[in-house]
Amino acid sequence: MASMTIRNIDDHLKTRLRIRAAAHGRSMEDEARDILRAALSTEEKRQPNLAETIRRRMAASGGVVLDIAPHEPIRPVDLDP
Repeated sequence: MASMTIRNIDDHLKTRLRIRAAAHGRSMEDEARDILRAALSTEEKRQPNLAETIRRRMAASGGVVLDIAPHEPIRPVDLDP
């Protein structure tokens, strides 16, 4: 098993960890391990992609086909006065 050192922990955070560990009847190290295990055991939710969400909703109704109007090439703009 690997070991890890965590430095620069805020005093208030360390106190909260000590109290939580005591409430559960275990060491601060065991409590920190349990917190890490619980935090990392669930799959992180992905942020929804707006375009994909719209595409999925529209697919249920058969989708939408949009006609794109033809456009002319962009004319150069003369910026000299």
